[in-house]
Amino acid sequence: MAQRLMTTLTPGDLDHTLSRITAAAVEALPETDYASITILHADGRLETAAPTNDVLWGVDAAQYELREGPCYEAAADAVHVASPDLARDERFPRYAVAAVAAGLRAQAGIRLFDAPKSRGALNLYAEHVGAFSDLGALGELFRHQAAMAIDYAREIHNLREAVQTRTMIGTAVGIVMERYHLTDDRAFAFLTRLSQDGNIKLREIARRLIAATHG
Repeated sequence: MAQRLMTTLTPGDLDHTLSRITAAAVEALPETDYASITILHADGRLETAAPTNDVLWGVDAAQYELREGPCYEAAADAVHVASPDLARDERFPRYAVAAVAAGLRAQAGIRLFDAPKSRGALNLYAEHVGAFSDLGALGELFRHQAAMAIDYAREIHNLREAVQTRTMIGTAVGIVMERYHLTDDRAFAFLTRLSQDGNIKLREIARRLIAATHG
């Protein structure tokens, strides 16, 4: 299973990685018919990513609205939540109605990551009662491999952002040098002072300057 997951969860950007995780969950985890990922942002906003079936948009939205259900609990409070029989689960009485109406009978939520600005949980869905009664070591193995893939994708994302920021600031420095006949150091100091005086990030100062010049 570990070898299979390493092959399936190929490195890529964050969106690609999340899509591969949900596809791999359906392929590799027993009794899993559908999967999605819930992201809980620092401001409390909940978002669905990479659902393997369109029915999950509505099902996940119902959990967010009701603040109830395995995927909501796994993102907000618990590390691992399983509900092998949603219709009889007293923890989620309101959400279970929506899930059963959508043809889903069992569900599990597995926390994937905890980041400074967000949390993420993997949501597993089954159309039959009794699924996810014992994910055990298999669920933990999948969580570990998926978390490693997400960490790698985040590193790639942060590296790309850093390169883009450096390029943008370099372009803005060039604009200031040409416009005010300043040296490289003085142009950078000018932008830094604008950033500090306006309490605006240097990247945003650079973006605005470039947009105003080319717009």
